[in-house]
Amino acid sequence: MKVFISRRIPEDVVRLLQQENMEIAYNNSDRKLSREELVEACLEADLLFNVGSADLNASFMESCKHLKGIALTSVGYDHADLHAATRYGIPVSNTPDVLSKTTADTAFLLMLATSRKAFYWSRQIERGAWKDNGFLYELGIELNRKTLGVFGLGRIGLELAKMAKAAYGMTVIYHNRSRNAEAEELLDARYVSFDELLEESDVLSVHTNLTPETQYRFDAECFRKMKKNAIFINTSRGKVHHEEDLIRALQEGQLWGAGLDVTDPEPMLPENPLLQMPNVCVLPHIGSATLETRTAMATMAAKNLIAVYHGGKMPQVVNKNVYEK
Repeated sequence: MKVFISRRIPEDVVRLLQQENMEIAYNNSDRKLSREELVEACLEADLLFNVGSADLNASFMESCKHLKGIALTSVGYDHADLHAATRYGIPVSNTPDVLSKTTADTAFLLMLATSRKAFYWSRQIERGAWKDNGFLYELGIELNRKTLGVFGLGRIGLELAKMAKAAYGMTVIYHNRSRNAEAEELLDARYVSFDELLEESDVLSVHTNLTPETQYRFDAECFRKMKKNAIFINTSRGKVHHEEDLIRALQEGQLWGAGLDVTDPEPMLPENPLLQMPNVCVLPHIGSATLETRTAMATMAAKNLIAVYHGGKMPQVVNKNVYEK
């Protein structure tokens, strides 16, 4: 079989595929391909090793219905139309677990940086504006003994909660579709309703997949219910929060601050007001961006394709019902 790799991946992972005698085609430019370019490349391939957030929509699946498998290098799979993939018999895999700690680190970084307005102060130095400010000028807030609220307390949320509890003795509350017994036992985490999560959190961190139910879940109404001294953190997907509502809430003092590793759209426009706010920290979707984690993600994706190559099932398949056809 021939596999097309849409962006650069670690050479060790390329060799892993080569050891299976798979023919490899590579996007050597390492830029995001247009939909037309990706389709054209996949027409000559049997398997797609997709790196990044290419829009693998229904139209793509129809154009590439000959594919025998698609491996995504991400936990989220909202950029792939699973219904269309299943209709054409294409298994799609993701990379769960391997980036939980790394993404939780990013959420913790944003929580701490936002609480101390660190990005703002760094920008002041870069602008040559380091000066003797007033005693009460642009002060931060402390996290010690505060309440961390987690929306979507799965693997990533649990790792963040562990760090927050250990570092700052934070109380952990959460809202999920189901209870997390492990978090309740380890951290004395308390399950609360969604409204209670909004009302009680000093820091509210979002860790959920993007679905029709979670799209724009955090909107103006939600931000009004939160504490005025609360920090909102999102490292999941940009469309989980309504960005215009978030901007307005921060401008009007309904929230104290925000830390974002995901935005809507991505990349964020340079003139976005969030980039000029002292109480906001924005990162360019680097939640999994360490050499170790990206290598582990690429290795998992490769092994999913190798399983297909040998006539087996993808270990991390997300559209499991494709194997029922």
